[in-house]
Amino acid sequence: MSVQERKERERASRERLIVATARELAERQGWDAVTTRKLAERIEYSQPVLYSHFRGKREIIGAVALDGATEMAAAVRSATAAADTPRERVTVLARTYLDFAARNPAVYDAMFQLDGGLAFAQEDTPAPLKDAFAALLECLAEVAGDGVQPGVFTEVFWASLHGLATLTRAGRLPSEYAELRLELLVDRLAVS
Repeated sequence: MSVQERKERERASRERLIVATARELAERQGWDAVTTRKLAERIEYSQPVLYSHFRGKREIIGAVALDGATEMAAAVRSATAAADTPRERVTVLARTYLDFAARNPAVYDAMFQLDGGLAFAQEDTPAPLKDAFAALLECLAEVAGDGVQPGVFTEVFWASLHGLATLTRAGRLPSEYAELRLELLVDRLAVS
């Protein structure tokens, strides 16, 4: 291994450490607690080293969002692969999405609530975000219905899931109706 390869490997390792530490801190204490100073202390590198990887907190949030999108896509694909019928796949997709949002609130916020400097639904959208949407589309396209554009259907279904996730987490929806909400969403939107 060349010196250059070793340095690149060390740099990638430091970057993963920064992202993992930011994620852990955000999950425990919220994103307000994530500062470059606190991250530098926790990873035991100087702030200039941290800034050599990320220009600031916004880019760190973006990196956490990309990791989260990759994880969510994998979780959705894994869970829906075991389902036998289109309706069952959609139900599993919805549960998996809502469970991911509930188990990873800081990551979910990085993905969909905070400014991580990432483009959505554009030509320059990063691959992990496109793939997360594709994971939803793969399952939802088959239930979109005749004459309904699958991508638009997926956007509406995703928006519904996002609304349920954020309103539930904010305590705006009573938890005892969570399963009923999920059933209504699947029954009313997934026509197959």
